[in-house]
Amino acid sequence: MPASAKKAFALRLDPALYAAIERMAAAELRSANAEIEMLLREALARRGISVKPPAPAKRGRPPKDAI
Repeated sequence: MPASAKKAFALRLDPALYAAIERMAAAELRSANAEIEMLLREALARRGISVKPPAPAKRGRPPKDAI
């Protein structure tokens, strides 16, 4: 299995803040992790910092000739 291209790190949050993020995520049909990433991207965009969009996830089986 290839290594993930995303950076993993520990994040300590106030439980009430995390609960609010979980509620927002559920309303948007996202994971809490994806919701935090979206909130960070929006905050950076408001400050004028551009971050290139994430690469879309590859779905399905690889072609037979790729094995």
